[in-house]
Amino acid sequence: MNKIADSDALSPELSITTTDDVAVNFDAVTKKFGDSVALNAVSLSVKRGEFMTLLGPSGCGKTTLLNLAAGFFGPDGGEISIDGKRVNDVPTYQREIGMMFQNYALFPHMSVASNIAYGLKVRHISKSEQERRVNAVLALVKLTGLQDRMPRQLSGGQQQRVALARALVINPAVLLLDEPFSALDKNLRAAMQVELRDIQRKLGVTTLFVTHDQSEALSMSDRVAVMSQGRIRQLGTPADVYCRPSDRFVASFVGDANILRGRLEQIEGASAVVSLGAARVTVPSAPLVGVALSSPVDLFVRPEQLKIGDVSEPCATNGTVTAQVYQGGHVDIHVASEASSRDLLVRTGEHDALSRWCIGRKVDVLISASDGVAFATTSDVR
Repeated sequence: MNKIADSDALSPELSITTTDDVAVNFDAVTKKFGDSVALNAVSLSVKRGEFMTLLGPSGCGKTTLLNLAAGFFGPDGGEISIDGKRVNDVPTYQREIGMMFQNYALFPHMSVASNIAYGLKVRHISKSEQERRVNAVLALVKLTGLQDRMPRQLSGGQQQRVALARALVINPAVLLLDEPFSALDKNLRAAMQVELRDIQRKLGVTTLFVTHDQSEALSMSDRVAVMSQGRIRQLGTPADVYCRPSDRFVASFVGDANILRGRLEQIEGASAVVSLGAARVTVPSAPLVGVALSSPVDLFVRPEQLKIGDVSEPCATNGTVTAQVYQGGHVDIHVASEASSRDLLVRTGEHDALSRWCIGRKVDVLISASDGVAFATTSDVR
């Protein structure tokens, strides 16, 4: 690996070069807490300069994996490597990682500049170099002029920028982010997501990001690792995870999904055909391996893939409008149907949807010929 010199940290021409494309590697990593298995032989490679998100519900193991990368505790099995070096037994301060916590963990008795410079001070960087780097990173996170303020004098968004600056100023090999937006309001969270991603792209720093927020993961990531019960259920781009979920857990957890009762009609190569009322839907065949033709299957369809329809198109099902929810940019229409055990959710951008599809109206629900993914029916769905 060609390591960047400290004097080049945060300079506009910053780039990372290496013969190895993997920055962080988890190889069959297992972690237990007593009798509880937090991680079960997890393998994951994070590419250099990549923004990788660990997504999953509470208790799935995502924060445990992040803490193992940070060195806060060691694995019970497997190996962890950073920049090609095994770090299982390397203490946190020797891993050259930057970390940003949920609560930011700023020192309340230190100024903004002192908080940011702390990591440089403990590394015995010269005062002149500390000042240069602190000024550079203050400009990067748009806090120039606030270096003498105390944390209590800052807004939540400004405190977050200080925490990010402190993580970046040491020129880390890897940036670790543990749900850093959880304390922010919705509008500020959205703005900070854009800014953080922009900074990450400018610096090219490898980033491992933990969240339970699906929209956050989909909007920010190069790749997403969806986790459940200490395992990675699917690893892929945001589009792959959202449009082509590998199993019913991922299909249910990531975004909104309707589950409709269909029937498997045909499997040919990578595609299968599922019948649903008068509609025929082409889906990936991989999740249906071993399912017999004519068997019932569960078709997962996103709300925006359904529409309330025109009689000229094949009808997947029909039902009765039970609720309307106006969301500004779109309207959510809830439809009770025999094709599903719960109300279908239809998402439309039509501005007259509230007046056209009033509560109590009988409607037809349509689906395009190539939308959705199907899985074998299981008894726990009903």
